[in-house]
Amino acid sequence: MAGKDKTRKTPRAGLNSSVVFGSRIARLIFASNLAGLAILIIGAMVLNEMRAGFVVSKKQDLVAQAQIFTSLLGDDATTPQPALDVDAARQTIVRLNLPERVRARIYLPDGEMVGDSFYLSERVDVDALPPLREPGRVARWGRNLSEWAAHVFGPVMPRRSSDAVRTQTFEEEFDTAVEGGEAASQRFNDRGQRIISVSMPIQRVSAVVGVLTLESSDIDEIIRAERAALLPFIGVAVLVAFITSVLLTLGIARPLRRLAVAADRIRAGASERIDVPALSSRKDEIGDLATSMQGMTEALIERIQANEQFAADVAHELKNPLTSIRSAIETLESVKENPELTEKLRGVIALDVKRLDRLITDISNASRLEAEMTRVPNEQIDIARFVKDVVGTYESLALDEGAVTVSFHDATMGGRLLVQGREGPLGQVIRNLIDNARSFSPPGAVVEVTLDQTNDGPQTIARIKVEDTGPGIPPDKLETIFSRFYTDRPKGTAFGNNSGLGLSIVKQIIATHRGKVWAENRDGGGARFCVDLPAI
Repeated sequence: MAGKDKTRKTPRAGLNSSVVFGSRIARLIFASNLAGLAILIIGAMVLNEMRAGFVVSKKQDLVAQAQIFTSLLGDDATTPQPALDVDAARQTIVRLNLPERVRARIYLPDGEMVGDSFYLSERVDVDALPPLREPGRVARWGRNLSEWAAHVFGPVMPRRSSDAVRTQTFEEEFDTAVEGGEAASQRFNDRGQRIISVSMPIQRVSAVVGVLTLESSDIDEIIRAERAALLPFIGVAVLVAFITSVLLTLGIARPLRRLAVAADRIRAGASERIDVPALSSRKDEIGDLATSMQGMTEALIERIQANEQFAADVAHELKNPLTSIRSAIETLESVKENPELTEKLRGVIALDVKRLDRLITDISNASRLEAEMTRVPNEQIDIARFVKDVVGTYESLALDEGAVTVSFHDATMGGRLLVQGREGPLGQVIRNLIDNARSFSPPGAVVEVTLDQTNDGPQTIARIKVEDTGPGIPPDKLETIFSRFYTDRPKGTAFGNNSGLGLSIVKQIIATHRGKVWAENRDGGGARFCVDLPAI
């Protein structure tokens, strides 16, 4: 029934910043999850800067080329009217010897295209030719997604600089150039290719006679190269995630599995304790859990063993009076003709029944008291007032002639001494000690209850002493009297009035209140029981 009172490490609890950031496991989880993400973010930022710088550089190159080409076209392919000489413009495009992946087109101010380097050049570049088949579903989906993202997030994204290349349609770019401005943009063509385009006006004096558009279509190759460059970062991130996952598995999942297996072994009866010393020595929540589970298991095993022992003791104590009753009944059948012996046997049966009733009552009270100690919460108790109130319940005994009375003396000089406990069980302790002292005291004696204050190192102690003037306790029985069902009745004590559970219950209750109880003999005769409770 009663387990040993042990002080165990209390697991950390609560939801606050100290638990989250002060936990080794929490820090490990945060670090492992953020490490791979940080690597990807850094890699994306680096590559984004590279791509943005390349796009700006490409735009600047196209602008420089367009300025040179429009100057040539303005000098060689315009007429004084002013107007654009279409044939001369086409010949100029042929002579430009444009780089691979760069396409030049000439438009009249009304939007009519009059020259295209892809068709006018004598060089046939197979790689530069557009694919004959239509772009696939994935290419069209990627183009649409990029255009949608640019349209939605473009207005809110911060601009890198005035050289940033905007995403706009060719019509918008052409309109800017016709009005005499310079326009540059990036977009997808009708085949799903990302291009950078620069449009500039072809002028005769100040009149715009045409528009030159230069397009570079090698951006996709650069992006693919960038994606290939991102693969090492992704590989490192995946490797870090894998390593941290393994560490988390070894550090958290595997220990928890070991605890679960150990708990299953105990449930199945294959073991009597959780044997995980390596986990108990850890300085984190897993160690706290292992220690708590180990302590809990030991407490349960102790309680089960105590209950088994208690059941065996109860069976033994009940068997004695039952055996006596059965023997008396069997004898009674054979002595019916002897009234004196018959009456004596009936008296024995009555005493044994009384003893059985006392045993069953005390066993029931002990079980109820144990349940109460696990359910009722602790509270602060003014121990002087409490003991005085309990002793006060015996005041009516002073009216009976020859009765053993009870007195109370407060030796704490009126100081308010508080203890943490439960009033019901502590009241049972004081009553059991007083009743035990009265049962051993001669008629007319006084049982003295004294409350004193002492110290155990820095801890203040409330000490309750219950003294009687009886025959005292044999020195070799000072510890034994606290055992269950132990009775050593003095002569003249009524049979069956003592079950031997009173002092055992006292010891059990005091242990749950982190106190101690012991017995000693007084110098002038009689016994003294002392109870120490830690004060707050």
